[in-house]
Amino acid sequence: MTNKSTYPGPIGVFDSGYGGLTILHQVRSLLPQYDYLYLGDNARAPYGPRSFDVVYQFTREAVVKLFAMGCRLVILACNTASAKALRTIQQHDLPRLDPSRRVLGVIRPTAECIGRLTQTRHVGVLATEGTIKSESYVMEINKLYPDITVTGVACPLWVPLIENNEYDTPGADYFVKKRLDAIMLKDPLIDAIILGCTHYPLLLDKILKHTPRGVRIVPQGEYVAESLKDYLSRHPEIDAACAKHGRCRFLTTENKDKFSEQARIFIHEPVEAETIEI
Repeated sequence: MTNKSTYPGPIGVFDSGYGGLTILHQVRSLLPQYDYLYLGDNARAPYGPRSFDVVYQFTREAVVKLFAMGCRLVILACNTASAKALRTIQQHDLPRLDPSRRVLGVIRPTAECIGRLTQTRHVGVLATEGTIKSESYVMEINKLYPDITVTGVACPLWVPLIENNEYDTPGADYFVKKRLDAIMLKDPLIDAIILGCTHYPLLLDKILKHTPRGVRIVPQGEYVAESLKDYLSRHPEIDAACAKHGRCRFLTTENKDKFSEQARIFIHEPVEAETIEI
């Protein structure tokens, strides 16, 4: 590990691209007193179609970079990274890198909350192809709630719609309705649908428009934020290692001006980004 400093550092928030900004926004809204360091690996995005090995390699490199920049706690605000890399990093890499540091994901907090949000015990997951194929939501939910049936459907065109700023156009309705119809056709008993990609909250208005009555939509941000608040209250040693000056920096592996322009779509505030290599 390149940085063994015991000084408090920012909470690292990592995503392959921009979607993690929706998680960061909710976390900062709930926990504004902390410092945050957001890193988007935009130069190598998207992670969704990539193999487990490549996603693990890229995610590990990003975590090591954030550790080297002083982060003692890193949130993988990316469902693909959480699905394909988190467990290996936690079990294999952290003991060697620095056992005092922590890396958390976004799938577990969402799985934990779903038990109280479904009455029929039939739950849907809309996510990228990589997240659906990993079956991470199925495994995490069934670990906690063996009685819940989980049905997943991949939405490969939703992220491009959002990143090309087409998410609020009439054309987007077709692709949103198509996937919602598909998941309800696979299991008509579904009464709660998890948005298992951090981009998808930008499509929330259209998703709600085409969701059948009585079916609850579950974006991740608020549940991840609540889970982090609870985690820090239960782990005072980690909380003490997190700096609290209310600051936030944005890093990208792509062009900083492009990132700053795109980021406004996700968090609706001016962003000054810095370009780095990892």
